[in-house]
Amino acid sequence: MYKHILISTDGSEVAQKGLDHGLSLAKEIGAKVSIITVTESFPVYASAGAGVGAGWVPIEMADYDKVQDEFANRVFAGAKQAAEQHGVAVETIHVRNAQPAEAILETAKAQGCDLIVMASHGRRGLGRLLLGSQTSEVVTRSPLPVLVVR
Repeated sequence: MYKHILISTDGSEVAQKGLDHGLSLAKEIGAKVSIITVTESFPVYASAGAGVGAGWVPIEMADYDKVQDEFANRVFAGAKQAAEQHGVAVETIHVRNAQPAEAILETAKAQGCDLIVMASHGRRGLGRLLLGSQTSEVVTRSPLPVLVVR
C-alpha cells in the first residue's frame, strides 16, 4: 500500500493526533516515515507606524533563525519520543523560511512520499474562511493522497 509517509506537525496538541495516527498506520503497514515541521519567514511589516521609536524592537535575522531552529528541535524531540513509543524509525525534516503548505507539498515530492498525514485544526465557517487552512491548501493542491486526522 503506502511505502513512505510524510507526517506534518507543528508540535501542537491537535498535530499530535495526526502524528500518532500516522505513526500507528506506518507501524501497521511497515512504511518509512518522514516527519516535517515548517517555520515561516521572518515577519516583515510594511506600515508607516513600524520603525525605531514606534515601539518596534529590532531583531537580527540570525536570532530569528536560532529561535525557529530551537522550536523545530523541541517539536522533533516530542515527535521522536512518540515514534519510539510506536516502534517506528523516523527521519525529521525542518524546512525554514517557507509557507507550510508549499513546503509540505515540495518535500513530499522530493522525498518520494506516497501519503501525507496532517491534522485538521477543526476550523469551520467564517473562522476557516478568515484564517485559512494549511491542511485545506495541501488537500486541494496535492497530487498524493492526504490523510486528515481530526
